[in-house]
Amino acid sequence: MSARSGTQLVAAALAAAAIFTGSCGKSGAPKVDASTERAEANKRAREDAFGTQVKAHDAAKQIQEDLNKKAQENLDKVDNLTK
Repeated sequence: MSARSGTQLVAAALAAAAIFTGSCGKSGAPKVDASTERAEANKRAREDAFGTQVKAHDAAKQIQEDLNKKAQENLDKVDNLTK
């Protein structure tokens, strides 16, 4: 190996190290917070090709909440009757 190719190898290694260390710095703060992005993604999903499935999922969640509320009301009524 000649001295010239050795110095070229060292120079290439230093350049690679400089690029690597330059790219490892702290990234900037996200431009949008997670809750805003989640809300926007949900809105896009409703308008996208899967909008029907998203709306059906929302309806199923609402039905579940209604059933849980009615069941709790019935439990409260039974508790009041047994007192």
